[in-house]
Parts: sequence; C-alpha cells; structure tokens
Amino acid sequence: MNKITKDSMFRFLALLSIAASVGLQAWRTLFNNFAVEIVHLEGNHIGIIQSVREILGFLALLVIYIILILKEHRLSALSIAILGLGVGITGIFPSYTGLIATTMIMSFGFHYFETTNNSLTLQYFEQDKSPLVIGKLKSYGAAANIAVGIFIYIISYFLSYKTTFGLIGFVIVIVGFWGILQNPTREGPPVQHKKMIFKKKYWLYYFLTFMAGARRQIFVAFAVFLLVKNSDSLYKR
Repeated sequence: MNKITKDSMFRFLALLSIAASVGLQAWRTLFNNFAVEIVHLEGNHIGIIQSVREILGFLALLVIYIILILKEHRLSALSIAILGLGVGITGIFPSYTGLIATTMIMSFGFHYFETTNNSLTLQYFEQDKSPLVIGKLKSYGAAANIAVGIFIYIISYFLSYKTTFGLIGFVIVIVGFWGILQNPTREGPPVQHKKMIFKKKYWLYYFLTFMAGARRQIFVAFAVFLLVKNSDSLYKR
C-alpha cells in the first residue's frame, strides 16, 4: 500500500476526492437549513430542486464525448472547480430560482468528478490493487465528511450562510485549479474505450444501482428537509 500512496495519480485522486466530499457534505449540511430559514421553501420546491440535481447526474454519461477533446484528468480537476463554484455562490442567490441554478452547477461538477474518478482509478491501478485504492479514497472521503460537519457546526455560531458557502467553495475551487495544473498520468495504462458499453449479464447491477439512487433520494430530498422544517416550526412557536 505504501507504493500505491506514493503514486502521483493516487495523490491526485486523493486530494480531489477529499475536495469533492467536503463540497457535497457541506452543501447537504447547509442546504436544507438555508432553504428553510433564508429562502423559505416548501417540500414541492425541494422536490423540484433535487430532481434537477439528478438530471445532471444522468447527463454525466455525456462524459464519454467530452474526453474526446479534453484529457480525463483535467476534466476531473475542472469538475472539482465547478463543484466549488456551485457551492461558493449558493449563498449569493437566496431564492428558489437561484438555488436551482447553483444546484445545477454544483451537481454538474460532483457527478462528472465521480465518473472520471472511478474511471481513472480503474485505468491506472491493476485489478488486484484498484479495490484497495477505491477503499482508501472512500475512507478519506468519510473522514472529510466528519471533519466538515464539525467545522460547520463550530463556525455556524460566527459566520452567515453566505460566508460559509463562499469560504468552503473558495477552498474547493483552489484545489480544482491546482489539479488542472497537474499531470499525474504515466505510460502503461490500457487504452480506454471511449464509447458506451452495456452488457446483459450486468442487469442486476444496473437495477440495484437504480434502486439505490431512488432510496437515497427519498432520504436526501425529503427526510432531512422535513426534520429541519418541523424543527423550525417548533422553534418559532
């Protein structure tokens, strides 16, 4: 594992993965409170915003056309910068349409990074090592989620939503631009297929992925929002 962690591609993906986790977790932590307390949205608004967010996730399949003209590692870093931009400007547009627009930007960056992150991992690390790399990157992301949650809890007593969104987004954009300037590629990885490939034998995986997304959306789109909404109503009483 020591040899893997010294690999330039691993360090590249590790830093970008941490930035992506920080961006998504910060957005999710702040979003519902921001939507209820500042923008005063209702459940139907949240449903539309979350639906729009997933449209960008579905359109991530178009990445196979983008990498025809842009190197994949640069697209990965650019996606992080776009994610940071979406998070950073969320507090500047405290309206329903503003949240739709900033959510689309954030979602574009996150989903395109996730697509390229998995692709680069499987390209640059052998079959017996890629599970270790994926596990390591996931652990970094989990640690980043905990850290950003604690960070937001502490600074929420001192900073506004606008400043918090802006500060976290700015840091993520910096990481994205750092990644754009890097070249962690090396000779040796197999040539990547730049087309969509579907296989009938993987139907169960496709189905489970679809259902996992549906389950996650029920929780993300409604459960947390209802908790915040009800808490806000009780507080006002």
